Amino acid sequence: MRYEELYRYGVSCLADAGIAEAALDARLLLEFVCHTDRNTLLAHGDRTVEPDQQESYKNILKKRADRIPLQHITGVQEFMGLPFLVSDQTLIPRQDTEVLVEEAMRELHDGMDVLDMCTGCGCILLSLLHYSNDCRGLGVDLSPQALAVAQKNASALSVEAAFLQSDLFARLEAGRRFDLLVSNPPYIPTDVIPTLMEEVRAHEPRMALDGKEDGLYFYRRISREAKPYLYRGAWVFLEIGCEQAASVCDILAQEGYREIEVVRDFGGLDRVVRCMFQE
Repeated sequence: MRYEELYRYGVSCLADAGIAEAALDARLLLEFVCHTDRNTLLAHGDRTVEPDQQESYKNILKKRADRIPLQHITGVQEFMGLPFLVSDQTLIPRQDTEVLVEEAMRELHDGMDVLDMCTGCGCILLSLLHYSNDCRGLGVDLSPQALAVAQKNASALSVEAAFLQSDLFARLEAGRRFDLLVSNPPYIPTDVIPTLMEEVRAHEPRMALDGKEDGLYFYRRISREAKPYLYRGAWVFLEIGCEQAASVCDILAQEGYREIEVVRDFGGLDRVVRCMFQE
């Protein structure tokens, strides 16, 4: 079967299964199986695909049709121009989260100490360390499986970082302080999770999604518990749900944070709250 013919077969299979981005996913999966790139379809669509690759492609099309996320099939997601390993034990990095990294980079200077709370696969922390000089970073997560993936990403990217399994700040060393805190915590209200698309609710870790009853549980804890670990003048950057800006800003103001500002994502939705610790 020719490459273009196999691609169109993939598009048809995924479209019939109701996959919204059938054409894109079919192309990416074909490139994954054949070790090709996006130019192959345009310039070499008439090339013959070996039978074993055809079979592999059809098998992973079935997985995608069953709503297994594309990134769980390929095992990789690009974020901030870097390849990150992902698994079903980590939240898949989203483009919207790049806004959090870009905002943090505005205040990140050489030699700073960075804390990434709820680090997951480590994409936020490792991106900040990759694009800075002589900064030190600690990624914290409750999930040992997620931390194992984060450590693999650090090794693959040749970025030196430390990781700690902890329920937020419970196991952090007393007296340790940071210049900058970043976090993309779980923020989806518990009763909303069943309404999410199947790829998310059935295949991404609930621990990384569930923000408890009103979705604000972790913002309350982080804003309160972070204080002993922040230098005066430290910056805090939190990813939020698009309808949570006012509530998160109120929580931070009540805890004494200053210079509170909401930043929108590429779609014009509220996505990040940034503020300064001044106590």
